Amino acid sequence: MFSRSGPASSTVRKGSTDVRSLGIVLMCVIAAVAYGIAHDQVTARVCVEYFTVGHPPVFGTDDPTLLGIGWGIIATWWVGLLVGVPLAVAARAGSRPKRSVGSLIRPVACLLAVMAVCAVVAGLVGWQLARSGAVFLVGPIASELPPDRHVPFLADLWAHSASYLVGLIGGIVVIVIVWRSRGRAAVARDL
Repeated sequence: MFSRSGPASSTVRKGSTDVRSLGIVLMCVIAAVAYGIAHDQVTARVCVEYFTVGHPPVFGTDDPTLLGIGWGIIATWWVGLLVGVPLAVAARAGSRPKRSVGSLIRPVACLLAVMAVCAVVAGLVGWQLARSGAVFLVGPIASELPPDRHVPFLADLWAHSASYLVGLIGGIVVIVIVWRSRGRAAVARDL
């Protein structure tokens, strides 16, 4: 029989750690895409031109549902990857006690909730600023859009910008929190 301390058991442990790290990355990508689709379902209904005029014609449709799904995937999977890889490292690397995928669902869900609230607030602020004339569209997009679509377009722009900014900064915060939690767990374990 095999000994638990032999080379085979260390390979199994390393392999299971890699699978768990991959699970964390996959969870982040799926969470980002789900958020992106939900977010874009709303913003495509606020201003479909944000997707049809403000984005390249990837899908050949002006249906808000299809645009929300398509752009929700294209525009967010990479953010999930960008946050997921360092989060997996922060959760699994080194000798500190490891974090599981399940233990990261709550912090990732909290980040998504904060992103959603910030997107709504930013969209409303953008709407009000555009309505008052404090912010306005310029360039080719301004000339392509009818004037009555400028305010909703800017509201969408502000909501999307807030989601990206809060997602990236919040992702860094979650990564740091997870890393520090492992340090505290290591200290507690060693006491």
